[in-house]
Amino acid sequence: MVTRSEITDGLRRLGLDRSSDVLVHSSLSSFGYVDGGAEAVCQALVETCGTVLMPGWTFDLTAVEVPPGLERPHNAYPPAKDWATFDASVAGATAYRDDLPVDRWLGRIPDVLRTSFAPLLSSHPLMRWLAVGERAAEVLAGQRMDWPLGPIEALGGDVLQLGVGHTSNTTIHLAEQYLGRSRFYRYAKIGDGSWAELPNISGSSTHFDLIEPLLRPATTEVMIGDCRARRIPIAAILEATRQMVLDDPAAMLCTDDHDTRCPAAIQQRLQQL
Repeated sequence: MVTRSEITDGLRRLGLDRSSDVLVHSSLSSFGYVDGGAEAVCQALVETCGTVLMPGWTFDLTAVEVPPGLERPHNAYPPAKDWATFDASVAGATAYRDDLPVDRWLGRIPDVLRTSFAPLLSSHPLMRWLAVGERAAEVLAGQRMDWPLGPIEALGGDVLQLGVGHTSNTTIHLAEQYLGRSRFYRYAKIGDGSWAELPNISGSSTHFDLIEPLLRPATTEVMIGDCRARRIPIAAILEATRQMVLDDPAAMLCTDDHDTRCPAAIQQRLQQL
């Protein structure tokens, strides 16, 4: 069993304190059994760190198909076959609201932060962020509808990976987008019968663990129960990704024909050269 005090001790062994600003990607099950569950993890984070940022995406509820005839180049998402199909997609989606739950594939911890720790929220209808702490408002102000990853820039600080790999590391996507790669248009329901086009939505992360050897010198790591906890400076992730993509436009992208985002992302990058 892992207790809140043990989680707090682990965070401190990583060098985190009230001056620390962290972007957290997490898996509750990675710890083993946690006394107090996700609330204990969140409590340890907000008590230890100065500012805690987590993704609070709502794709599963708010995303809709591409409108017919709207074909963006290298967008890896074909339009609906007709307006009836598109209208059905909009009707079946949920209009964005601040109280929508976090997508389940992001894990239990972000949604407990949302429901139990009164975070400030951004209002992007697909890529909402949750933030608690001294710099929460400042960090969330970094997001625009056309620049959803802006809070990472505003945060600075570190990525904190709790039991997850780099396939969850959203900061790699920010570095890609600086180089013109993985900048997709997606669509979301924003009201009764209304929808919005949203640019710069990130793509595939299937092979992001390939960055780990390059990041190892910058990584601090401890075990908290069964959880592999890693702290990595955001600046180091941005620079390592930059190096890899400059060396190879296809770095960390999949070769699986079933994920059309990867070849589309390569073409986006090649257009920048």
